[in-house]
Amino acid sequence: MIKQFPPDEQDGEQRSDDESPLHDDGRRERKASPRGPTATPARKKRRWARERAAQGLYQQLMNPIPLEQLESQFMEDAFMLRIDLDLFRRILRGVEKHSVDLDAAIEPHLDRPVDELDPIERAILRLGAFELMHAQEVPRAIVINEAVELAKRFGATDGHRYVNGVLDQLADDLRPGEPARGR
Repeated sequence: MIKQFPPDEQDGEQRSDDESPLHDDGRRERKASPRGPTATPARKKRRWARERAAQGLYQQLMNPIPLEQLESQFMEDAFMLRIDLDLFRRILRGVEKHSVDLDAAIEPHLDRPVDELDPIERAILRLGAFELMHAQEVPRAIVINEAVELAKRFGATDGHRYVNGVLDQLADDLRPGEPARGR
């Protein structure tokens, strides 16, 4: 049991830096964020967009359908209103448009043909390669980190290590002047 002390009192009044009410257990109620209750940081919106894009790319590998139909399937989910839709669409459309070039860029860094990759790892590698090639405004460390996090969440047990190694080598080729994180 945690011992709770009474609040400080001065002249018979409770002293508090904020006027938020107390919970039954003595903790102060948190104030609403100044950004509002529904505000989501842009970084999270981009991460969620990449997650949904990776899922869409995986779905396209498993069961190809027209891109417009795929996008409309995703838009049925109310959560899509919370993500960076422009990034989601840019990745889906860009990877579909440049898939041959992306695979050609990735393949020299693989230990097997692109067609033999696990589909989710292939989708994530394509996503990362697309951002490295066509989103120069995103630092390589962020591109690689986001892809590794996707591989940890959706890929095989050590798939994230494979994704990290391949994208790091690809980044060395595509962005030789950009410093790598930790080097």
